[in-house]
Amino acid sequence: MVRSQLRDYISERPRQLPGRLPVHPLEPRSRPRPHSALMSQNSSIFNSPKLYSPDYYAACTIGGLVACGPTHSAVTPLDLVKCRRQVDSSLYKSNLEGWRQIIKTEGGVGKIFTGVGATAIGYSLQGAFKYGGYEFFKHQYSQLVSPETAHQYRTGIFLAASASAEFIADLFLCPWEAIKVRQQTAVPPPFARNVFEAYSKMVGAEGFASLYKGITPLWCRQIPYTMCKFTSFERIVEMIYARLPTPKREMSQLGQIGVSFAGGYLAGILCAVVSHPADVMVSKVNNERKKGESMMEATSRIYAKIGFPGLWNGLAVRILMIGTLTSFQWLIYDSFKATVGLPTTG
Repeated sequence: MVRSQLRDYISERPRQLPGRLPVHPLEPRSRPRPHSALMSQNSSIFNSPKLYSPDYYAACTIGGLVACGPTHSAVTPLDLVKCRRQVDSSLYKSNLEGWRQIIKTEGGVGKIFTGVGATAIGYSLQGAFKYGGYEFFKHQYSQLVSPETAHQYRTGIFLAASASAEFIADLFLCPWEAIKVRQQTAVPPPFARNVFEAYSKMVGAEGFASLYKGITPLWCRQIPYTMCKFTSFERIVEMIYARLPTPKREMSQLGQIGVSFAGGYLAGILCAVVSHPADVMVSKVNNERKKGESMMEATSRIYAKIGFPGLWNGLAVRILMIGTLTSFQWLIYDSFKATVGLPTTG
């Protein structure tokens, strides 16, 4: 009798699948959903987006915007003095003298942030397409070859992905960079009261195409800079992790973000040196290019005037500015990625 009742009880219990908790008798029986289906339902841009999905690239794009717009805006006072010294090296003897003179002669502390509006808009757009584009192209180029080949030639993939992303990102940056430079280097200042008035004045007087007259030197500055920025960062971070006693997967998020910050500062120093001559030429071309003059004619005329030493005006300031910028950008970008549930870079 007891054996018969036990057999009936077992036959009526819901069957337990291996590795699963027992199912309550009242729970509706349904076929378990695969893990990928759960991921697609639960993941989103801000909640553990699936790697290489549209949500993933959107998250990286937002991370780039957040990393670049505020950081570039914060160093506008450094950028202002740098640009003016690139145009006229005798204007200020130091950053402090430059700031003091600007505050005294141009109307207060707010004037050291001349160009901040164009900087915020331009570099937010550029950061979005640069970081999001880099993640996209890095994955796409890696898929063209076997995993072993992709790892062996990863430096080439980093270089190609960063160059592709920056080429596109600069199309969005260029108009705002032209406005920023015009605001910062106009003699006598101010050129305009704000970014929108500056836009109207430039387009009204010279046409919309004038906002892109510096695109070639901008590419010459930004593409090498970004190739150096991403590739050196990836390899520096890789070397740091290889020398740490704890593997990356066992480190805390705070520890990984600290590695990103250190790698970003070292990469920033290299970036500043590599891209500085083109940075000087961008400032010069946007300020001094004559109407109807071709890019080559303007570049040749300006170079004949300043010579090779002139291409290095303001390098010390730019190393300080770019080193700080790059380290904080990687800090913010990887912090954002960690916050939304993505692995840090490297």
